[in-house]
Amino acid sequence: MSMETAITRAWQRQAAWLWLLLPLSWLYGLISRVRRYGYRAGLLKSYRAPIPVMVIGNITVGGSGKTPLIINLVSHLQQRGIEVGVISRGYGGDSAQMPALVTASSQPNVVGDEPCLIVAMTGVPMAVCPDRRAAINLLLEAHPKLQLIIADDGLQHYALARDIEWIVVDSTRGFGNQQLLPTGFLREPVSRLQDATVIYHKKGHEVSPTDSEKPSKEPLVMRLQPDGLHHILQGTGIVTTEYDKALLPQPSQTVHAVSGIGYPQRFFNTLTESGFKVIPHPYPDHHDFTLDELLPYTQQPIVMTSKDAIKVRALIAALYDAKGNPTAALTPTYHALIERLFVLPVTAVLSAPCYEVLDEQLHDLGVLS
Repeated sequence: MSMETAITRAWQRQAAWLWLLLPLSWLYGLISRVRRYGYRAGLLKSYRAPIPVMVIGNITVGGSGKTPLIINLVSHLQQRGIEVGVISRGYGGDSAQMPALVTASSQPNVVGDEPCLIVAMTGVPMAVCPDRRAAINLLLEAHPKLQLIIADDGLQHYALARDIEWIVVDSTRGFGNQQLLPTGFLREPVSRLQDATVIYHKKGHEVSPTDSEKPSKEPLVMRLQPDGLHHILQGTGIVTTEYDKALLPQPSQTVHAVSGIGYPQRFFNTLTESGFKVIPHPYPDHHDFTLDELLPYTQQPIVMTSKDAIKVRALIAALYDAKGNPTAALTPTYHALIERLFVLPVTAVLSAPCYEVLDEQLHDLGVLS
């Protein structure tokens, strides 16, 4: 078990030994406050892009549903005729090759898994770089007609000025012991929510406000809706032959659930609620999978998230030539593994007030007339 997985589980259990780390949390909080004050007071310089910037992030470590939300918003804005682009740090990619534009042919080990997924789902213009200014400059150079930039997970990156902030809060996971890193899993205190638009990620059709919301306002809510389970190579064009659809896992069947996202338990719960019997296999966020480490998961089908599937597909593609024919590297063992690999994608579903607030914010910025 990795250190990241171990401490994540400790946060989930609210293990008592975490309180021994409290002095480190105080130091972390002090540094964060001083840093944020420095940017607010102008002691540290922030870069302001020539077009409006909308930041989507969270105050917790681990997944909160941010990437599906970005995909939803990009699709919504595209349908409205708004020229939108996305930037990201490109976590998990090769920073030596950044800034870089993300295209349909980009590899996760170069630009990161989440950027590959966002572009695969939306076709949005996107650039990645730890230096967000460099990412924006490259993006605008390639797409000068953009009207709005969405920054993926840049909430604490105060070197980038922003016009809109949306913070995603996982209502099911909550804030744990409400302590900052490393005692808890908060990047910033809960009071940070007062300065931004808060989107509450809830299970199913829950819409009741949480204690953090003002009761006079209708809550801004999103949920993740599972889409149809499908084979990992379906619709990719990687191979010339179809895999047997009869192997598609059915509810009540036992499956290996493989997840390398920020909060793997959410994926396991989704599969369980869909009727599957789950054998969970949590991995650290952005884990670099190999086919060999999936080989021991035999007998039952293997189901993974869309973000993990992006990386595993790249590994499978290397086993085929440009015409989709298998190479000598595709052994019978790998072929049997590929037959058992499936994906359960999810779609973010937003409540109507989310879009109303978005329209108001974009109207104020002149993006919408």
